[in-house]
Amino acid sequence: MATAKNLTENHLTCVICSEVFTDPATLQCNHTFCKSCLLKYINTQPEAVQARSIPCPSCRQQTKVTNPDSPVEEWVSQLKPSHVIQGLMDDFGPDTKGVEEHLCSVCTKQGKTTPATSWCSVCDVVHCEGCLQMHNMMPLLCDHEVVHLSDHTKIKVKRCFMCKVHRDEKLKLFCKDCNQAICTICCSIKHRACKDVDTIESMTPLVKEQLTSKLEKLGINIAATNSNISQRKSTIQDVKSNSQTLKDQVTKTRETVMCAILRKEKQLLGDIDKATDQQLHELQADIKSQEIELQMYQQQYEFTANAVTSNCEVDMYAVYESVDETSTDNRDTGNRPAPRWVVLTHDLDKLSKAVDELQLGEVELVNDVSDLESSPVLHHTIDCKEGGDKKDPWLCDVTVLTVDGIKVVVVADYNNKRLLTYYTSNFKSFHNQLLLSNGPWQIAKLSESQIAVSVPWKRNIVTVNVTPDPVLLSTIKTRKKYSALAFLSPSHLVASTERQSHSVDILDMTGKRLRSINTGVIRNPGHIHVTRNKNLIVSEEEVKSLVCVTSEGDAVFTYKPRGDWALACPQGIASTSTGDILLADQDSQKVIQLTESGQFVRDVLTQQDDLIRPLGVFLDGDGLLYVTSDKYVKVFKFCPR
Repeated sequence: MATAKNLTENHLTCVICSEVFTDPATLQCNHTFCKSCLLKYINTQPEAVQARSIPCPSCRQQTKVTNPDSPVEEWVSQLKPSHVIQGLMDDFGPDTKGVEEHLCSVCTKQGKTTPATSWCSVCDVVHCEGCLQMHNMMPLLCDHEVVHLSDHTKIKVKRCFMCKVHRDEKLKLFCKDCNQAICTICCSIKHRACKDVDTIESMTPLVKEQLTSKLEKLGINIAATNSNISQRKSTIQDVKSNSQTLKDQVTKTRETVMCAILRKEKQLLGDIDKATDQQLHELQADIKSQEIELQMYQQQYEFTANAVTSNCEVDMYAVYESVDETSTDNRDTGNRPAPRWVVLTHDLDKLSKAVDELQLGEVELVNDVSDLESSPVLHHTIDCKEGGDKKDPWLCDVTVLTVDGIKVVVVADYNNKRLLTYYTSNFKSFHNQLLLSNGPWQIAKLSESQIAVSVPWKRNIVTVNVTPDPVLLSTIKTRKKYSALAFLSPSHLVASTERQSHSVDILDMTGKRLRSINTGVIRNPGHIHVTRNKNLIVSEEEVKSLVCVTSEGDAVFTYKPRGDWALACPQGIASTSTGDILLADQDSQKVIQLTESGQFVRDVLTQQDDLIRPLGVFLDGDGLLYVTSDKYVKVFKFCPR
């Protein structure tokens, strides 16, 4: 049972000023606010004045005013509180403090604090024993309904059946034209022109029925709103987590740039050391050569000096004959190589411009595909045609992994019997391939670094480790030519093959069939997708249908539209974080969006988006949509229209 305090806090508080209502006014959407707060709010909404209506601050629903040409103040003054709010205000508003404290209302006005023992439902006051006797002695008051209070009695919401205008008259009638309970005097005076007046007794079942229906709707709205609030709170945590992830990516990018600069610095410093060492080596070698020549000259000088100073002509001629005249000639020192200098050539203006133009990344708010107000914009395109290819690529499937912070796009090329990987690291783009024994069809993402791939014509399912380059881990032999393949759990795959009697198989990680699941009208599933609820969605081009079943085989929905909306060749399937389904329709060259229950939402991509026979489709955690289109993988982001 709600107390007066709870009622005041939860139902009698204005959401604008967060205080108990003062002169409340209820809008057509049944939201109530203080008139002064509502007036201030309207004055901040110029479009409301132009539209001549009052927007609800809570739900934005418009309330039409009776006299649009009157000032805004009169718009608000004409609003009245609902009967429920007014009743609660009468019984639990700020003026009922004496009632809550069980103090005699009459004595309180005289400055006394006499405990109350009874309450008059007509006068809406509590009395002590003495004041009650005086009350009952008055002829006009003696017939009022009086309730005796006790220690266990709580004053509840008043069921006031007395007219507020004619307080001695009971409310016996209800004017449907004015939607108001009235007494007989009011009916004869103020409601004479009203055409539809009924008794309270006959109206009570209808009012109760309508209020019960209203309660059910409010209960549904409350549950839906609580769910939305919970989802938004969860989204807040995801947004904060995503923000930190993006900040970490910026920091990592900055560190990568700094590492590149440090590498260039180290390279330049090494080049300087190498050039300097070479220069020093040449200079040291020249000095050594000069020292040898100096020693030779000194020896010749001494021999020649001794011969000249000697009085022996024999010795003088002997030295003269032994000395080569050319060896004593002055050497041409001008022919010696000039010393070389190590210099650093750099353009500071060019370097400054390069630093200014350096982009660590771009920050933008990207919508989710589930937001119907968003539209796809081509983000970038991956060309999967290699120079040495003998055949044009036939891209059957695409998925995206995040390996050590690097986003890796993995593509299955059926014609060239290979898996392709594309990624960017340290500002450089890389692509690699893994050749297989035959053409791959569908990729099942096992983790952020491992995938399983069906190779139907070899009866193989291969597992691949992405490092981010593709590395073959194992080859699983199967008894059937499984083409469609999806990840169900860490120990189970779900797969299908041609002519499999309207079913798909649950396999263990060794390829052993554990059981089969009925897929209804689907005979030859082209693609399989597992939803967040572990439901299986299968597509087939022959019956032009999309079927969803539980992992136990219970039907969830079958999507097979007709006419202009009919599917032409349904293929790849993906799902959003909210459960919406994306389906690539190859021959109509579209990607369509369905609700989780299989209801059509919109065409996400069409031939106008240069989509050519899409097969594979994948939605990554950043909201980017990857679609195979001819020999390309086209990547779309979603922006506000």
